[in-house]
Amino acid sequence: MSDEKKDVNSQQENVGKKGINKKLIIAFAGMGAVIVGLVIALILVATSGKKDVDSSASKAESSSAVASETDDTSEEDSVADESEDEPDADEEESKDDKKEKGFIISYSGDNSWQDGDKVMTGMEIGIENNSDEALKEWTLELEIDQLKSCDGWNGNFKVKGNKLTVTNVDYNGEIAKGGSTSIGCNIGTGTKLNVKSAKLNGVECTVKKGKVSQNNNNNNNNQNNDKKVTEKDVKKLLKRTSKAKQGDDWLHTDGSKILDKDGKEVWLTGVNWFGYNTGTNTFDGLWNSELVTSVEAIADHGFNLIRVPMSAELINQWSEGEYPKANYNNAYNEELNSMNSLEIFDYFLKLAEENGLKVMPDIHSAETNASGHTVNLWYTDKVTVKDYYHALEWLADRYKDNDTIVAFDLKNEPHGKPNEGDAAAIWNDSKDANNWKYVAETAASKVLAKNPNVLIMVEGIEIYPKNIKKNGDYSSTNSDDYYFNWWGGNLRGVKDYPIDLGKYQDKLVYSPHDYGPTVYQQPWFEGDYTYKSLMKDCWKDNWFYIQKQDIAPLLIGEWGGFMTEPNLTWMTYMRKLIKDNHVNHTFWCFNANSGDTGGLVKDDFVTWDEEKYDFVKEVLWQEGGKFVGLDHAMPLGDNGITLKKAKGL
Repeated sequence: MSDEKKDVNSQQENVGKKGINKKLIIAFAGMGAVIVGLVIALILVATSGKKDVDSSASKAESSSAVASETDDTSEEDSVADESEDEPDADEEESKDDKKEKGFIISYSGDNSWQDGDKVMTGMEIGIENNSDEALKEWTLELEIDQLKSCDGWNGNFKVKGNKLTVTNVDYNGEIAKGGSTSIGCNIGTGTKLNVKSAKLNGVECTVKKGKVSQNNNNNNNNQNNDKKVTEKDVKKLLKRTSKAKQGDDWLHTDGSKILDKDGKEVWLTGVNWFGYNTGTNTFDGLWNSELVTSVEAIADHGFNLIRVPMSAELINQWSEGEYPKANYNNAYNEELNSMNSLEIFDYFLKLAEENGLKVMPDIHSAETNASGHTVNLWYTDKVTVKDYYHALEWLADRYKDNDTIVAFDLKNEPHGKPNEGDAAAIWNDSKDANNWKYVAETAASKVLAKNPNVLIMVEGIEIYPKNIKKNGDYSSTNSDDYYFNWWGGNLRGVKDYPIDLGKYQDKLVYSPHDYGPTVYQQPWFEGDYTYKSLMKDCWKDNWFYIQKQDIAPLLIGEWGGFMTEPNLTWMTYMRKLIKDNHVNHTFWCFNANSGDTGGLVKDDFVTWDEEKYDFVKEVLWQEGGKFVGLDHAMPLGDNGITLKKAKGL
C-alpha cells in the first residue's frame, strides 16, 4: 500500500471519530480538484502518446544518403522519438515523399562463413526505381568495407579495391518506374559486411539494410484489375486432363535401383528450375517467357523430372491463406492473371502432367531469399524447425492424391564448418538440433505420414569427422580433423549412421550435389585431375559407395556449369559417371540467371543453348531414339514415350 493511500485512510478514520472541521473540508476540496486534474492529464498523455507512437514510423528517416534499417531499435530510441516535436501533416507528407523518391538499394546478408582471411556472406541486393522514369539499363556501384571478392548472379560483377560494380544482364536491364529487381552474390570481405554508399547510373542512392525489394518489374502488373475474372475461369484452367491416370506412377526402391509399380527399373533424368525460393514467387524467367511453352519445351527436350526449389516460408504463407504476388510478364502469361501464386503452382502441375513430366519440390531455403541457400541449416530466427516441418507436411498432404509429385527433396545443401559449432550441420546418432540425420528422419516420417507413396531425397552435409569414435560429437574445431566436400555432398555418415525410415525404407534415395572448379577450386581439382583421380579423391568415399554397395539409389540433385575450361573437363567426367552407372540426376539448371553455372536457356529464357543441351542430352533416358517419361499414360512431350511402353533399364 502506498504512503499517499495510507494518509487518506488515516484521515477518514479521524473523521469518523471527531466530526468534520473547516480546514478538513477545504483539504478534501483541494484534493478532489487535484485528483480530477490528474485524471484529465492522464487521458491527455495517453492520447498524445498513442499519436506519437503511430507517427513514429513516418518520422524515422536518415539524415544522410545511407539509411540503415534494422529490427533492433532500442527502448531508449523509442522514448527519444516520442519526445520530439510533432510535425504537422504537411511536413510528414513531404518527408515521406522525399524518402520514397529516387533509387533505393536494399541489401541483406543472413549467412556468413570464414574462408581463410575472408568473411564470406550470402548477400541479396534489391534495386528499387522510385524515380520519374523507367531505366533501360543500369550500372550499380557499391562501396563496401574491406571488399575482397564477389561471385554473383543476375548481373555482371566486378571488384576493384573497395568498389563493387554490377551491370545488368539482358533480362533485367529494364526497371519500370516503381519497379524493382534483385541480384545476389557470395561476397568476401575482411570484416563484417557493410555497404557504405551506393550509386545507380552515377546517382547517389538511399541504402537500406534489412528486407530486400524483390523482383516486381512488370509495366502491367499481374494484378490485372481491368479484366473481370471469376472462380469459374480459374477452376476451368486448373482442371486436370482426363487422359492422365491417377495413382499408377508412384515409385519405390530396391537396393540401388528405383522401380515403378511393376518392378521396371527407371531412370530419373531431370532439370532444376528455380524462382519459388527467390521472391519471384513463381518460376524465374517468366518475365520474358511463357509458362505453357516453357514446360512444353522442357518435356520436348527429354527431361522427365523437374526439381523445383522453394522456400518453407512461402509454403507456410500459402498454408495460412496468404498468397505473395507472383512476378511475371502478364502480357505473355495472360491466363495467370486470374490466379494467385499458389494457383499458378497448381497450374504448373497440370501442365507438367499433360506433358508427361514429374515434379520434385525441394525445400531450397527456410526463408524466401535469393541467397537463402547460403544459410547453413533448415531453420532461421524467422523460420523455426516447426515451421520447416509444417511446410513439408502441408505440401505432402495437399498433393497426396496427385502423382505428378513423385518425390520430395527434404532440404537443399545443409552445411557448415568446424568453427561454426552448433550452427553447422552434423551427422551422427544424436538428437541435437543441428543433426541433419535426425532431422531428415523426422521430416521424412512427417511427409510419409501424409503421403506414403513419395520418394524421399536426403542430401549430405559439408564436413564429417575423420575419427568418428574420438570426434563423433563434432567438438573439434580443427579443420584437419574432418573430411570436406561440397555443401550437401558429404554422405560419408551413411556408412556409420544410415538413414532409417522404418517400414518406408524402400522410399529412400540419397542425393549429393557436385560441381566443377569454376564454382570453387576444391583440392581434388589441383594438377591434371582425371576421372580416376576424381573417383578416388572425392566421389567414391563421399557418396558413390552408396550405389556401388547397393545400399540405396543415388540422385545427383545438382551438377552443371559453363561449357568452358576448366569446367568442361569436370563436366565430361561427371557425365561419364552418370551414363556408365545410370545414376539418377537433375541438371543445374534451366535458368539463364544462374550466375556461377549459366543455364540451358539463354537470357530470353526461350532460346536454348544447343551446345549445352547436346552435352546433357547424352544422359537423358532414351530408348529407340525416343525420350522415356515416368508417366504410364502420358507420353513425355512430343518426342517421348510413356513408361508403359518403355522396356526399362
